[in-house]
Amino acid sequence: MSQLSLAPLGFSPEEIAEVVGLYASNPEYCRAAGEYDPEDVPAGRVEADLREEAGTEGCEVLLARDERDRIVGLLCLLDRHPVDGHPWIGLLLVHGSLHRRRIGRRLAGLVEERYRREHRDGIRLAVLENTPASLAFWSSLGWREIDRRTDRQYGRPCVVMHKQLT
Repeated sequence: MSQLSLAPLGFSPEEIAEVVGLYASNPEYCRAAGEYDPEDVPAGRVEADLREEAGTEGCEVLLARDERDRIVGLLCLLDRHPVDGHPWIGLLLVHGSLHRRRIGRRLAGLVEERYRREHRDGIRLAVLENTPASLAFWSSLGWREIDRRTDRQYGRPCVVMHKQLT
């Protein structure tokens, strides 16, 4: 099994181009989220959105790379939610050509292990209601639904999920 590494997004033009390709490789997600047109993902807007995310206190934007240093995924993490105090996964996106190869499962495991090492008792995320495959993925990893509400940024209907880490 190949190694995966996580490192902060450096915002080089080459990395941004790869991240644009990552989004474009996931047209179903782009359509469901409504943030980007999968046929024309604007690099400048992706960069601005990710810079804003990375510039928010307690947030990290991480690139997942394989053993050949190719970007295979993107993670956005929030260390402590301002309302519930839990860490949150804001986004876990795997390159579309690599779906069903256990990369998403491995990335989720890396995040869970990180927060276990920090002695955190649980982690949360929100899944868009209109992405049943994403809901099935997270449920298969032991996450459970704890709430339904709209997301703060765009008002999209979401399923809030929690995974106990202890």
